[in-house]
Amino acid sequence: MAGFAVGQLPDDPLAASALFHADVLPHILAALDAGDTVLTLLFTPAAHPHRDWRAAAVATIARERAPARINAVASDDQGAIAAALAYLDKADGVTGQYLPLDSHGAGMVID
Repeated sequence: MAGFAVGQLPDDPLAASALFHADVLPHILAALDAGDTVLTLLFTPAAHPHRDWRAAAVATIARERAPARINAVASDDQGAIAAALAYLDKADGVTGQYLPLDSHGAGMVID
């Protein structure tokens, strides 16, 4: 499973949400329309106020596009992203989740 890089978004949560929905969401929907059935969005880390809009967007996309599996991670650590992608690839029942990764404080991922 490959990740879908969301790219840099504004620091302001409302501006970030607006840009995501206007510019990024159409590309996500196009990927799903083209036949992708498992998609993990890759967000850069952001302050806590971004958590709610990101989680809501991912949950809504997953609900609307079921049975496709849509999840998201937030990290700038490539190792943590790779581990999360590997986990999500095997976790057939996980969808609609927004997972901020803490590669510095968390322990190793156990399969």
